[in-house]
Amino acid sequence: MARILVADDDSGIRSLLLELFEDEGYEVDQATNGAAVIDALRSVAPPDLVMMDVRMPDVSGIDVLRTLSEKGDRPLPVIVMTAYGSASIAIDAIQYGAYDYVTKPFDLEDVLLRAGRFFERQALANEVQKLRHLADGDPNEYIIGNSPAMQDVFKDIGRVARTEATVLITGETGTGKELVATTIHRNSGYAHGPLIKVNCAALPETLLESELFGHEKGAFTGAIAQKKGHFERANRGTIFLDEIGEMTFATQKKLLRVLQEREFERVGGTVSVKVDVRVITATNKNLPQEVRDGSFREDLYFRLNVIEIYLPPLRERRDDIPLLVEHFLHKHRINASSAPTQISAGAMRMLVDHDWPGNVRELENTMERATIMAQGGVITEDLIT
Repeated sequence: MARILVADDDSGIRSLLLELFEDEGYEVDQATNGAAVIDALRSVAPPDLVMMDVRMPDVSGIDVLRTLSEKGDRPLPVIVMTAYGSASIAIDAIQYGAYDYVTKPFDLEDVLLRAGRFFERQALANEVQKLRHLADGDPNEYIIGNSPAMQDVFKDIGRVARTEATVLITGETGTGKELVATTIHRNSGYAHGPLIKVNCAALPETLLESELFGHEKGAFTGAIAQKKGHFERANRGTIFLDEIGEMTFATQKKLLRVLQEREFERVGGTVSVKVDVRVITATNKNLPQEVRDGSFREDLYFRLNVIEIYLPPLRERRDDIPLLVEHFLHKHRINASSAPTQISAGAMRMLVDHDWPGNVRELENTMERATIMAQGGVITEDLIT
């Protein structure tokens, strides 16, 4: 069980918290001054959490935080206790790296709640570290999530990765569809081959067909030489077609032939080119509705939708937000050797409560901006808004 150090020169407060935490199964030590707290946190076996009064003889709680933060010991596993009305002191404590604060006289249930949140966050940080060690390839390119919805996604990925089935990934913008495609490729029989990513919405209609299937010399104005397309480049690998719902009918027809016969002709060509390519597509559109509206081929939809993986929006998996926040704190820290920025409990609550219409992408942008503004300090509520 976790070990908590209670530091206060008031024996009554120490006894009260000792009984409170021991009743919850924690191991509890006591200290009467700030110097003892510094020694404990720098010992070989430091406490997991310190509940510390800011006003103590010899070395105050603020002095403890200042000393430890100057030595680079951040973030600090400290919840400070302040007198009612000492808002400025509490703010100073957070700025110096304290995790959270409570005001005296405090509600015991609130104390337990804040301590519990601290340990939950530590567990999340440990989970991120484990995921980093398990990550294949770029440590910033893997999927984060422990929620039931994401566990279903992981199971789906595991089922389809080793097959050759065409996969359709659906979900709102910013939910991580490209990461899912990358994960499937890396765990598939095509992992030794290339992964070619194409955003169908980023190319004009006149260029998309040529980019996908290549062209012969003289096929159109400016075609001064033969060019291989993305399907040829992806041979013996995977092609990921993002925003597939933006593809024109003419290009849809040619894609359907590739899926059915594994061959195509370059633009302006007559010779069939055979390919062995795994096709993964993604869309934020309702393709069945697009089929009913006549803007998407029904036969192509059925070919693409052999296996569908739905990515839920972030508002439907709020339990994953703290884990994502920890990941982005590490990813966007000031430099590779610096400690990650710390986030206050209040700021974390704001992040969890937000609806995130831009999903994970919006959350990452918010965390990157807040990390830059915090400059290695503490991300507080004002840096989130």
